[in-house]
Amino acid sequence: MRPDREGSRLEPEEHQHPPSAPPAARAALAAILLLTLAGCAVEPAQRPAPKLPEPVHQDAEIPPGQPPSMPGAAIPGGPGNPPFYDVMGERYHVLADNEGYLEQGVASWYGREFHGRRTSNGEPYDMYALTAAHKTLPLPTTARVTNLATGKSIVVRINDRGPFKKGRLIDLSYAAARELGFVTAGTAMVEVQALADASATDTAGAAPPLARAMYAQVGAFSQRQNAEDLKLRLEKQGIANVVIRYDAGAVPPLYRVRVGPVADAAAFDTVVAAVGRLRLGEPRLVVEARGSQPGG
Repeated sequence: MRPDREGSRLEPEEHQHPPSAPPAARAALAAILLLTLAGCAVEPAQRPAPKLPEPVHQDAEIPPGQPPSMPGAAIPGGPGNPPFYDVMGERYHVLADNEGYLEQGVASWYGREFHGRRTSNGEPYDMYALTAAHKTLPLPTTARVTNLATGKSIVVRINDRGPFKKGRLIDLSYAAARELGFVTAGTAMVEVQALADASATDTAGAAPPLARAMYAQVGAFSQRQNAEDLKLRLEKQGIANVVIRYDAGAVPPLYRVRVGPVADAAAFDTVVAAVGRLRLGEPRLVVEARGSQPGG
């Protein structure tokens, strides 16, 4: 031991004791320690599976089984009804009518990714409407779709083409899939039955639709000179009946270079082969109402 101040000595350092904290301070310290330990606790290993997210906004509840409206002018013969079309190397022939159509197969659905895009029938796709896509039924077609596992049925308006994945019969909108109860599963076995359209009956006495003509579209340009150059190149290679159609409704307006009219699928394939030899890409089939466009 060593003297520090007169009349005072310190104990050896190893024997020093801090003064005791008051009871209130000890209680506060214990509470802080408990909170710290709770914050470091390991989360449980298992959590409940998250629910499938709903779309960003949800309109008013969709009534089950409500037939979609079919305006009187909406009869087969629109832009989605060429006699045939090609997708991913596969050729599909559109049915002349939907009378007696009844098939069973796999249904899938499509939603937000395509919301607002133009369908094959020219209408914007609405994922909240009871609509569907089919590969060969004329557009539009009204059909009853039944979930074979539950017996639940709804009526949809078919206004688009698809699905093109092997083994699929019909692609339903999000709303239609929700009504049939397979949004989470993604697919379901269904029965598709075409229904007689009231609009077709209402327009039976109306004037017949304009006859249609098929063309092979080779290109589309915002500048007319580019369209003229392509037309000249095709003609120099012996391809006849090349026309230019001005599409004022496109954004921006377009000059479309087409070959035709072509009589049938064989004639269309001949044009495709000739254009292919020029390495100009693959023409696509388009349908015009006869007399609706001036010549190029």
